[in-house]
Amino acid sequence: MGNVYGYVRVSTREQNEDRQLIALNEFHVPKRNIYMDKQSGKDFNRPMYHRLIRTVRPNDLLYVKSIDRLGRNYEEILEQWRVLTKEKKIDIVVIDMPLLDTRKGKDLMGTFLSDIVLQVLSFVAENEKKNIRQRQREGIEAAKLRGVEFGRPRRQMPKNFKQICNRWVKKEITSKEAAKLCNISVSTFYRRAKTVKEETGISVESSDNEGRLTVKKCTFCKRLSNTYF
Repeated sequence: MGNVYGYVRVSTREQNEDRQLIALNEFHVPKRNIYMDKQSGKDFNRPMYHRLIRTVRPNDLLYVKSIDRLGRNYEEILEQWRVLTKEKKIDIVVIDMPLLDTRKGKDLMGTFLSDIVLQVLSFVAENEKKNIRQRQREGIEAAKLRGVEFGRPRRQMPKNFKQICNRWVKKEITSKEAAKLCNISVSTFYRRAKTVKEETGISVESSDNEGRLTVKKCTFCKRLSNTYF
């Protein structure tokens, strides 16, 4: 037998690679021979995996924790398995699937059975990924229906935000000054100002000569359209 290698892949959304590294360590894979990619594997652009492919030689042994570490879907897994076993002529051990151990059954029947198991388990792995994504989508939709908000919390505007908007519309202050008073960026100020317009359908409030509050329409919309929108 040649050298022993291990391959680890985690996407940027996963917490860490510890689970895979622990499994490889249990099979005594030398740390210097473990290749790891920390990215999603989009378009199979994985630099460490390709370095591994260039490094291995016939009769070497490669350990992976699960079959989906070799690819993102059924076709990709089968293609990489073919490259590793047929072109590079190395053995592969899938730790989570003991049936996928190319060291066993080197005769024609053993190879045939191994290929069948690979196709079945690869198909199952891809379907499980699809089911997980579907459950995630359904969970998100259900949470939204319950009123759960995702993403960064919305910044609260000061209580006098409408009054600040009024001063800006009257050109008493600039948009930079208005944004500074609200402790937000100018672009956020414009966006929130637009929301005020859409929610109220009015522009600003001002006082007449007798001190009564009156409503001016159109000015607000006009200034918004003339500045940012």
